[in-house]
Amino acid sequence: MISSIDTDSILRFPVLVGDIGGTNARFAILVDSYAEPKQFPILQTADFATIDEAIQSAVLDHTSIQPRSAVLAIAGPVDGDEIDLTNCPWVVKPKQMMQTLGLEDITVLNDFEAQALAVASLESEYLEKIGGGTGEPNGSRVVLGPGTGLGVAGLIRTRQTWVPVPGEGGHVDFGPRTTRDFEIFPHIERINGRISAEQLLCGRGLQNIYRAVCTANGVTPDLLSPAEITGAALDGSSKEASETLQLFVVYLGRLAGDFALTFIAHGGIYLAGGIVQRIIPALKDASFRAAFEDKAPHEDIMKTIPIYVITHPLAALSGLSAYARTPSRFGVPTEGRRWRKGA
Repeated sequence: MISSIDTDSILRFPVLVGDIGGTNARFAILVDSYAEPKQFPILQTADFATIDEAIQSAVLDHTSIQPRSAVLAIAGPVDGDEIDLTNCPWVVKPKQMMQTLGLEDITVLNDFEAQALAVASLESEYLEKIGGGTGEPNGSRVVLGPGTGLGVAGLIRTRQTWVPVPGEGGHVDFGPRTTRDFEIFPHIERINGRISAEQLLCGRGLQNIYRAVCTANGVTPDLLSPAEITGAALDGSSKEASETLQLFVVYLGRLAGDFALTFIAHGGIYLAGGIVQRIIPALKDASFRAAFEDKAPHEDIMKTIPIYVITHPLAALSGLSAYARTPSRFGVPTEGRRWRKGA
């Protein structure tokens, strides 16, 4: 019999940890609670038809270690025994994975829960601070990550335990505010009549803003990828790309400020993912903090809240590893999200 189990149960080692996004998947194995994770090369989700195939080919075929447990973080809501990823065709089927991969115990979390778990213990060397005061050690925190999509999660402290708060905050409504916004937003495609934050604040969001800026300026867009747009913005070779990146950081500041207010995040706002790591110079522009703090009548509160860019290359795996070692340190509800043979 396979069933969901209590969050306090200790995981059986070795433990496979995995961070599965819309484009990339990262895996590591913890042999025991004291060992450093054994990491494997980052793989492209498009190269494998299923997650089971990816784990077998890219991980298990390259090690003699057979994991007994797995803690997987996926980009999407966890609901039921067949879990769809938001921006990837893979479907996570824990019961099937036990049979195909020889696992005994599988926990599936949201990918930004993993990022939230990471910020509970990341060392300062992996955090680039952008303004604000000194974060309260036990203050609530928020993680945002523009990537293939836009991930959002909270982290709150209660009864000596860190509790991650997953959600789909990337899909909240996002509207125009300035005169320039009103010139650009009519050229941004709507989904079922609305514009969500994710349509602006992710890789394709950069492309959406860039195309809208070009249309508003009456020019033909000639930069195709997010990397080309950010590159041209940072080296100053494209006026439209420069404006795109400037708008991107302002919009990110506005949204980060919204979630800072939602959680009263005295512990800080944490920005995760490769996009923000590449645009740190743009995030240090005064317009980013100004947009973040422009939350009347609460500007004084906003000025105190620090913002950090997470520079750890595998932060989510670090968070999952911390959880796998000592699940009792975190208040992670696993009802309906953890499966174990014989329980």
